[in-house]
Amino acid sequence: MIDFCVLGSGLSGSTIANLLSKRYSIKILEKAKGIGGRSSTSKMGNTVRFDHGLQYYSPKDLEFKKFVNRLIKKKILKIWNGDHLDFTFKNKESSSKIIGAKGNNDLNKFLLKKIKKNFNQQITNVRFNKTHWDIYGKNKKFKAKSIIITFPFQQTKKLVKKYLNKNFLKLKVKMTPNITLLLKQKSKLKIPISSVRLNNRIISWISNENSKKRFLSKENHWTVQTSENYSTKIINVYKNKKTFYSKQIIREFCKILNLDIRSLKVIKIHGWKYSWNKIDTGKTCYWDKKLRIGICGDWFIGPKADAAWMSANSLYQKIKKTRLKNFKRV
Repeated sequence: MIDFCVLGSGLSGSTIANLLSKRYSIKILEKAKGIGGRSSTSKMGNTVRFDHGLQYYSPKDLEFKKFVNRLIKKKILKIWNGDHLDFTFKNKESSSKIIGAKGNNDLNKFLLKKIKKNFNQQITNVRFNKTHWDIYGKNKKFKAKSIIITFPFQQTKKLVKKYLNKNFLKLKVKMTPNITLLLKQKSKLKIPISSVRLNNRIISWISNENSKKRFLSKENHWTVQTSENYSTKIINVYKNKKTFYSKQIIREFCKILNLDIRSLKVIKIHGWKYSWNKIDTGKTCYWDKKLRIGICGDWFIGPKADAAWMSANSLYQKIKKTRLKNFKRV
């Protein structure tokens, strides 16, 4: 039986799994078909990549910045150069935008390179049975001495509510949704921008995937993310009217960049119902040493990628201080 089963392969899940693997046996369970969570990268064919979740890293936390810089030296991450236009006039972030060399899940892949993974495992239930946890995935049951959950707050609470203390359940967390549209454009015109951030009633972010220089293509490829208000308005209904909402977003996109709508084709529209949390909860993670259940995620601390990494490191420090009997030291 493995020591720790980590649910989710996003940045917090990848980080905690990597840290724990230095001392214990680990397995990752992921509902998607690949690594990344909200750092996911979508493929079109064999070469084209779209970052349809996390757009870039811009570290503020000193330790996370050091970690990211090490991965730049290893050529796992790189600087995203070019013209990044900000029409919100509120951008206080570092001017550096750091991305994966091949996709924004490259960091996750690096952390989980030597760790066992099971994909397409939508977790339906978990049960604590005195000595271990039973974890129910898609047509398969897993056993582990301890579990780490890296889901958003609402999903975590629904899955393991009866095992959590009252203070955790009372946390005030308001997750903001996001809708992402992936587009292909047939055009000989190379548009000389890398990204656009704006205050628009429908669109808040536009990314030129070609500008990341991961692939060569005669076509332009775009990632478009919608505004907070628009995302909130349609997140629960867009799946039933994907064509309608895709066209609505495309029309606005064409107005912004002055493009011919006939040149565009939708690759995918995707909704993140629990994309990010604006408010710091005052906590960094959750660990119950008696039941051996841990929870970490960016939503504890804030919306930046740093928060996911910091939460995972905080949880690891709590676990390190716990005397775990009958666990295999690797």
